[in-house]
Amino acid sequence: MKLEVSPNHRFLRYADGRPFFYLADTAWELFHRCTREEARTYLETRAAQGFTVVQAVMLAEFDGLREPNAYGRLPLRDENPATPDDSEGGYWDHVDGIVRTANELGLVVGALPTWGDKWNRAWGKGPEVFTPENARAYGLWLGRRYRDAGLVWILGGDRPVETEAHRAVVEAMAAGLREGDGGAHLMTFHPTGGRGSAEWFHEAPWLDFNMRQNGHEPQHARYAATLADYRRTPVKPVLDGEPLYEGHPISFDADANGHSVAADVRRALYWDLFGGACGHAYGHHSVWQMWDPAKRPPHNRPLVPWQEALHAPGARQMVHARRLLESLPYFTRIPDDGVLLPEPMPSAVPGAGIRRFAATRDEEGAYLLVYAPAGIPFTVRLDGLRAPRCRARWMDPRTGAFSSAGDLPTARPQTFTPPTPGELTDWVLVLEACRP
Repeated sequence: MKLEVSPNHRFLRYADGRPFFYLADTAWELFHRCTREEARTYLETRAAQGFTVVQAVMLAEFDGLREPNAYGRLPLRDENPATPDDSEGGYWDHVDGIVRTANELGLVVGALPTWGDKWNRAWGKGPEVFTPENARAYGLWLGRRYRDAGLVWILGGDRPVETEAHRAVVEAMAAGLREGDGGAHLMTFHPTGGRGSAEWFHEAPWLDFNMRQNGHEPQHARYAATLADYRRTPVKPVLDGEPLYEGHPISFDADANGHSVAADVRRALYWDLFGGACGHAYGHHSVWQMWDPAKRPPHNRPLVPWQEALHAPGARQMVHARRLLESLPYFTRIPDDGVLLPEPMPSAVPGAGIRRFAATRDEEGAYLLVYAPAGIPFTVRLDGLRAPRCRARWMDPRTGAFSSAGDLPTARPQTFTPPTPGELTDWVLVLEACRP
C-alpha cells in the first residue's frame, strides 16, 4: 500500500504505478471516541462505499490529552508528547488496531499526529504542549511505530501558522516523522478554513502534496482556490481535505442558512476535481465528531447520530466521481474551463455561486468532462478531442448511471441541455473521442 507522487507531480499513485484516487472521509474522533467494534463498523461501511482514505487524529481535538478514549486510556504520560504512554493494552494499542483494520479493508489512514490546538491554541481546549524538541521526539516515535502501516501523515490540524514558533513545531515534527519512518509515507498539512498548506509550506521538501480546507461554504469562489494551488510552482498535487460537510450548518450559521445536503457536497466534489485536484475528502457533520446522543452532547448542531449519518446520500455518491475518473486515462487529466463558451451574460454560463459550471479534459484528447450544476443550456468547444467525432453521455452524479447524448462531430462547438432543464439538479457531461 505504499504511495508516491506521479512523475508529472499532479497525482498520487501506488508504488507499482497504478493510480491512487484519494477519496477520504473525515473521521477526526475515530481513535478517541470509538470502541473497537464501532471503529470496525465505521471502516467496513466506508470501504464498501468506495472510500480509499479515512482521516483521523491521534491526539484529538476534544480535550484529547485529558479526556480518555473509549477504554479509559490517555495517549501521553504527564501530557508530554515526548513520552507517549505505550503500555500494553493502552491508548496506542487501540490506535494500532484501528489502523490495522483499516489497512486490512484496503483503506489508507490519513493520520494527523495531533490536532492543532496542542501547538497553537487559537481556539479549542488545548493544552498547548508542543515545543520543537518534543515535537521531533513525538514524530520520531510515531514514524518508527507506524513505519510499515498504510498511511499518509497529515500535519497541522485546523490551525494557522501564526509565528515562527508554530512553524518550528511543524517542521520539527515533520523531520521526526521522516527520520522515524525512513520516508515510507507521503506527508501533507491540514490548514484552517479557507486556506491551504501551500500558504506556509509549499516549497518545504517534506510536503509531498498540498491540502486545502476550502471549508464549510457552498459558493464556488471558495473552491476556485484549488485551481490556484494547482497552478503554483514547483508543481505539487493538491486536494481539498475539508470541504463543506453534509449535514453541517452552512457557513456556521444554521439559523440563517440551514444545513447542507448531498447536492452541496457533490458540487464541492466536482468543482475540486475538475479544478485539478488529485482527490477529495468528504465529511459528515455527525461522523467527524462521532456524535452519539446516548454518550455525549452535540457539537454545533449535528442532526442525526453518526451511525445513521454513515449512510447519508452524499457519502454513497462520492464513489461515482472516483469510478468515472478511474475509467478514463488518469495521469493526463487537466482542468480547462476554457472549453466552455461563455453566454452573453457570463453569470449564466460559466455561472457563479452554486451555479458555476466546471470542465476538465485529457490533454492528449481522449475525453472532455463538464460539470453542470443546473439545467441551463451550455455550449462546449470540442476541438480538443482528437477525433472527428465523439460519443456524448450524461452521468447522473446521484446514481452513477449513464444515458446517451448522441454521437457528434467535433469540428464545431455543440450546445447541450442537461436532462433536467430548468432545475437546480446537477449532471456530468462525458465526451469521449471516437477512435477509428
